[in-house]
Amino acid sequence: MSTEQSKDQPPSTLQSYINSATGAVQSAVGSLTGNKSLEAEGEVAKEQGETEHEQSQAALKVGSHTVSSSGGIAKDSKDRTDGSWNQTIGAAKEAVGGLIGNESLKTSGRQQNLEGQQQEAKGQLSDLSGGIADRAKGTIGGAVAGAMGDEQGKAHYDQLRADGKAAQRGVEADLEKKAESEQKPAQE
Repeated sequence: MSTEQSKDQPPSTLQSYINSATGAVQSAVGSLTGNKSLEAEGEVAKEQGETEHEQSQAALKVGSHTVSSSGGIAKDSKDRTDGSWNQTIGAAKEAVGGLIGNESLKTSGRQQNLEGQQQEAKGQLSDLSGGIADRAKGTIGGAVAGAMGDEQGKAHYDQLRADGKAAQRGVEADLEKKAESEQKPAQE
């Protein structure tokens, strides 16, 4: 029973779960029956599934672009980039206002920072929901096109799914980065 993924297929989260479950069952059956070979094969399959899961979650975030492990590319929405910029400018105004004792500048900066946070969150929600929708459309469309023998259609839907995954992973990367930065001051 082989759980190894095809070399021309990108890592799949769903397939990683299937491989891990299959390996766990193999290992358990091997353990119950005393078949050490089957048990070891199951452990290897579980490890392969875990590795594939890690690979399927991988993404590279560079500036406002994300590249997923499946080759998809996504650009952050304008709300995300503008929101981030407004947060930066707002924080700078707030700091300068505090340094020079200008309450109006400080308040204006705080307001701009908060508006930027809301704008960025709106963009993240848009990118996340759009990414999930594109992944679903790509998965279903690719299955239908594949069943009908439409290789060009399947390639189109596979790319749609990959781009959706990149959009989703980009938001996840930003949220993880923000959570890590918020934990650092608490740990220090």
